[in-house]
Amino acid sequence: MKATIATLPGDGIGPEVLEVAINALQKVASKFGHEFSFNEALIGGIAIDQTGNPLPDETIRVCEQADAVLLAAVGGPKWSDPTAPVRPEQGLLKIRQHFGLFANLRPVKAYPALAQHTPLRPDLLENVDMLFVRELTGGIYFGPQQEQGDGDSAYDTELYTVPEVQRVADVAFRAAQGRRNKLTSVDKANVLASMRLWRRTVTKLHEDYADVELDHVLVDSCAMHLLTRPASFDVIVASNMFGDILSDEASVLAGSLGMLPSASIGAEKFGLYEPVHGSAPDIAGQGKANPIGMILSAAMLLRYSLGLEAEAAALEKAVDETLAEGARTADIAPRGGSYTSTTEFGENVINRL
Repeated sequence: MKATIATLPGDGIGPEVLEVAINALQKVASKFGHEFSFNEALIGGIAIDQTGNPLPDETIRVCEQADAVLLAAVGGPKWSDPTAPVRPEQGLLKIRQHFGLFANLRPVKAYPALAQHTPLRPDLLENVDMLFVRELTGGIYFGPQQEQGDGDSAYDTELYTVPEVQRVADVAFRAAQGRRNKLTSVDKANVLASMRLWRRTVTKLHEDYADVELDHVLVDSCAMHLLTRPASFDVIVASNMFGDILSDEASVLAGSLGMLPSASIGAEKFGLYEPVHGSAPDIAGQGKANPIGMILSAAMLLRYSLGLEAEAAALEKAVDETLAEGARTADIAPRGGSYTSTTEFGENVINRL
């Protein structure tokens, strides 16, 4: 297979972890007889500095000519003023909207070897393996908003339509069919009208997926259950804001935010793949960044955009085996002990491949 991948290093530790993922993909291509080409472009803070735009037109063009996009991280203290008219995060929102990437997939898996790095008892982490499906282009992040200058009032509007909920719920139901046939839909239907629409729509769509067990959970209850009985979850579908918050909460189950990948997909095979973590500018350039989330995002790219399941599974297995061998980046190493650098961890994964 020949494939073109747009690479967006972004800010902070982004270039470091992305380089590791690209090396891993090149090894996969060599091992399985594929040909991958990589085209780099700007996004985020560095794009603002160089062009004044967090998502330049040239970056959109590069992505439009690719089969998938691999994005590392955006943002940092330099651009952290929330009142600034141009911010790095605007690039993320714009690229999701431009390509119609309405569903964000965030798998969360607990690794037995890293149980000591989570605040939960080890027995609660047994068999934890869940998938968040977060609605990505609607809800309060995209609804009408207004701030009255420096006044005393402001509003953000939570707005959803039936088609928006249907399409992301459809992704979630199909994902559940490929896993353990259980779907949890998160809402706040006891308070919010938008969430009552959400619940009605998911319930109606369930008629087309009778083989999947569906339950509805209020967002506050879900937040509690994620820490008291996390193994009970299979697939979780949630609105943009609720999915954002809950999936970050669930990151503690994996031992570190640096462990988690994500995929943003739409109606076609094209997708954007990025680790859940941020740009971590405080450790940039020090070899301390955890590249696992970035590597596993590359595995998701292989699976969802290129249809290469065996290759994706091989890359994921290489990460599992590298952890089992004892390799630890700074965030998951014993406190005060030695750790494996970002590049060294990537080399270990490639060797396992």
